[in-house]
Amino acid sequence: METTTSTSAAQIIDKSQLLTHWLGHRKVTRRTLEAFPEKELFEFSIGGMRTFAQLMKEMLSMGAPTAIGLATDKWEALDEEKPELTTKADLLASWDKSTDLIEKYWDQITLEKFQEKIVAFGQYEGTGYSTLFYIIDNEIHHRAQGFVYLRALGITPPNFWEQY
Repeated sequence: METTTSTSAAQIIDKSQLLTHWLGHRKVTRRTLEAFPEKELFEFSIGGMRTFAQLMKEMLSMGAPTAIGLATDKWEALDEEKPELTTKADLLASWDKSTDLIEKYWDQITLEKFQEKIVAFGQYEGTGYSTLFYIIDNEIHHRAQGFVYLRALGITPPNFWEQY
């Protein structure tokens, strides 16, 4: 009896599903930002942690630049300060622009790029997928800090499972 083997690799999710997962998290993060009162967004913190505005600026410095870097091999230096973003409206607009850029560059990222060794932002060694997972995990971590802030302010955060 002859046995045949398949040469295709099994996978859990495809590239499109991974993007949907990431964008789902971004939608929850956007709703978290929307829930903040303007003043507290830029001033409130607990235990020496950064304000949610500062955390948002960090996430903005990484999200779209990672998609662009993976697509083009051009990595800009991190700019977490973003002094031009001084209002909630500025942060929301920048978040939306960042999401648009992620969607724009996503199709240009090859499947092979996820397995390649890269140096993200000129300083972080890893693979394409490990870098992307770090970006997603970092967003979830900082959003959770935002949830704590909102609860401390008496505001119910958005449901994290509603990633529509």
